[in-house]
Amino acid sequence: MDIIQLRDKGIDARKEIEAVEVLAEVAAEHGKLFSVNDRADVAALVDADIFHVGQGDLTSAQARALLGDDVIIGRSNNSTEMFKDSLNDVHLDYAVIGPVWETPTKPGRKAVGTETIRQAAELTAISDNPWFAIGGIDEERMPEVLRAGAQRVVVVRAITEARDPEEAARLLRSML
Repeated sequence: MDIIQLRDKGIDARKEIEAVEVLAEVAAEHGKLFSVNDRADVAALVDADIFHVGQGDLTSAQARALLGDDVIIGRSNNSTEMFKDSLNDVHLDYAVIGPVWETPTKPGRKAVGTETIRQAAELTAISDNPWFAIGGIDEERMPEVLRAGAQRVVVVRAITEARDPEEAARLLRSML
């Protein structure tokens, strides 16, 4: 299932709500899910399908208490230990690990590399929780991240900076 998320760390809450409401309509029209990043208040107001948190945001228990059991909740991780904690967290539905490669969407965050993706794949071999690799993944790097064991990925610039974003999305999806 494809998921789309508005990612703008500097947007005001009112503008984010307006934008996410449009995103929700488009996602529903195409039978896709939409995600809200970091802001549980916004997620609650727009009835988000998914709520995504980082390590410094609300705890998963706090997010679950605010949003209930119907919202899918996931967390970003940038180490194997954090990732393992997320897999064992009963309030989370999925985990993300990265950035695999340095990326301007995660400024100042050190890349974890494909070895960490291999470790994540090994950890999830006995887990039912879905997980995603993120960070610097594009058409050229996709085979390497897949060889490391990732089956789901998060991409930003590979689509947003493509000459033809729709074609880029189709190509990346076909590689999975």
